Amino acid sequence: MKLFYFLKNLKKSFSKYKNSVTVYISKENIFHNFHTYQNNYKGVAIAPVLKSNAYGHGLVEVAKVLEKENIPFFVVDSLYEASILKSHNISKDILIIGFTPCENILNFNSSKFIFSIISLEELKNLSYVIKKPVRIHLKIDTGMYRQGVMIEDIDEAIKTIQGNNKIVFEGVFSHLGDADNQDNFFTLSQVEAWKKVVEKFKNNFSTIKHFHLSATPGLPFNEIGFGNVARVGVGLFGFNTSGHTHLNLKPVLRVESLISSIRKIKKGESVGYSRTFTFQNDSTLATVPIGYFEGVDRRLSNIGSFKIKDQFCNIRGMVSMNITSIDVGDIKNIKLEDKVIIISENRNDLNSVENFAGLANTIPYDILVHINPSLKRKVIESFDKI
Repeated sequence: MKLFYFLKNLKKSFSKYKNSVTVYISKENIFHNFHTYQNNYKGVAIAPVLKSNAYGHGLVEVAKVLEKENIPFFVVDSLYEASILKSHNISKDILIIGFTPCENILNFNSSKFIFSIISLEELKNLSYVIKKPVRIHLKIDTGMYRQGVMIEDIDEAIKTIQGNNKIVFEGVFSHLGDADNQDNFFTLSQVEAWKKVVEKFKNNFSTIKHFHLSATPGLPFNEIGFGNVARVGVGLFGFNTSGHTHLNLKPVLRVESLISSIRKIKKGESVGYSRTFTFQNDSTLATVPIGYFEGVDRRLSNIGSFKIKDQFCNIRGMVSMNITSIDVGDIKNIKLEDKVIIISENRNDLNSVENFAGLANTIPYDILVHINPSLKRKVIESFDKI
């Protein structure tokens, strides 16, 4: 009983805790993006991809927003992610798209879990050891040469599945390796290989529910690809990675922090580790309690910026593990704990995900997934409500 009251009081005390960094997630924008895909691709069911902490947005938070939508299943990378969703009472089916060792399939099988089998060897190993039904989707390698049953091994895979009634065969899928390229040659070769794969499996199995080839960049090819499901990940969060279509998508995430210290700086003084920036004029320097551990890419040192009071403040010196310094010399009446927008949902802002990615010479995915999972995620109706 004492432990109960201790935990209750601990939870109550943390309800008043003010976070130094908060990741805001807009329900309005998630729904907008999801319905945009539904309306533009009516021939397929949209399966939200929530791997890698929902591309940095928050695995459980995003799943709860979308759980009541018409979706065939959520897609995650690992059994660990699937188990987190299950522990939070997510009721939708969950496709685990990454590799799962057979031992884990046996020990943590669930009626809501669908396991991806990504090689003939894995399929055979599973068929030897399962004692009760296991739901699977079989991945086929149509030319990316990364994962999947090779096309020349499909006949043997079919025999293996047909020889074990504990294998509940529900889906076939593949992945396009070059769908964002304006040159369609390689993608169309994969699509042609996929069509033959689909035909072969349809001829051998009448009960397969799902065929899915395309992720977000490959959706324009879905109409010629015989798929009834599309896996939408980064597009769900507002980033159009296709070179063949441009949808009106809205970024879903904003990251905010606050000013943690302010100091006057004289001309000629330097800041941060390795003294990589020296001030050419007197100015004012502020620190923000967020660094590369929390998700500010170290490559943004001396070239990135944060936003305060609708003004952009340049990062000065190296981004530290938990601290970033910014020049606030042009901000009037700056004070301790003033709000700082670290990542803006406005793609035209200097501190948007796209612009950060460009400065760091990387891709938006890289910026998003490195937003630390330990940071507070707060789901809001819209950014206008903050």
